[in-house]
Amino acid sequence: MARISGKTTIPTQLIAAGRELFSLHGYNATGIQQITDLAGVPKGSFYNHFDSKEAFAAAIIDQYAEQLQQTWELMMSAAPPQPLAAISHAFEQMIAHHERATCWKGCLIGNFAAEMAESSDLCRRRLAAAMEGWRANLANLMRAAQAAGEVRSDMDAAALAALMWDVWEGALLRMKIEQSVSSLRDSVGLMLNQFLRPA
Repeated sequence: MARISGKTTIPTQLIAAGRELFSLHGYNATGIQQITDLAGVPKGSFYNHFDSKEAFAAAIIDQYAEQLQQTWELMMSAAPPQPLAAISHAFEQMIAHHERATCWKGCLIGNFAAEMAESSDLCRRRLAAAMEGWRANLANLMRAAQAAGEVRSDMDAAALAALMWDVWEGALLRMKIEQSVSSLRDSVGLMLNQFLRPA
C-alpha cells in the first residue's frame, strides 16, 4: 500500500522514475537504488512512501490505468459519432502513439502481466482491474456498433472487446520484436475490416 502524505513531490518523482525504468527494463531487472537515483531522491525515502517494491508497482499500475481512462475519454471526445468509426479512431490514435515513441516499450499492462501475474497476487488483481476497465469501454462501443448494424451480432460485445484486447496485446509483442507498427496496423485492420463485420 502506498503511504503518501503531505505535499511532498517525492512519491510523484518515484512513480515517474519507476514507470520509466519498469517500461524499459522490466520489474525484476529494476532495483530500488536505480529508481531513487533516477528520481533524484535518497534511497531511504522510498520506504517512507511505499511499503514494498510490490506495492510501488501496484501504485504504478493504478496510475497507468487512470491514465488509460483519461486517454480513452480524450480519444472519444474527438472520435466520429459512428461507433465502429470511433473504435477505428481509438486504435489509430494508439498506433500513432507507438509510431511516435523513441523506443519499443509496448504496453506497461501487458509487460507487467507477462512478468508478474504469477509472482504477485496484488499486482495481478490490479492488472485485471486495469484490463477490465479498458475492455468495458470498448465493449460499450461494440454494443453500439452492433445496434447500428456495423458489427457482427452473433457474438457478445464483451467477448468481442476481450478478443480485440488480446489481439492488440499480441500485436504489441510482435511490434517489440520487429520494431515496427506493421503488426498493429495489420491486426487492427483484420479485426475491423473482416472479423468484426456482419456476415
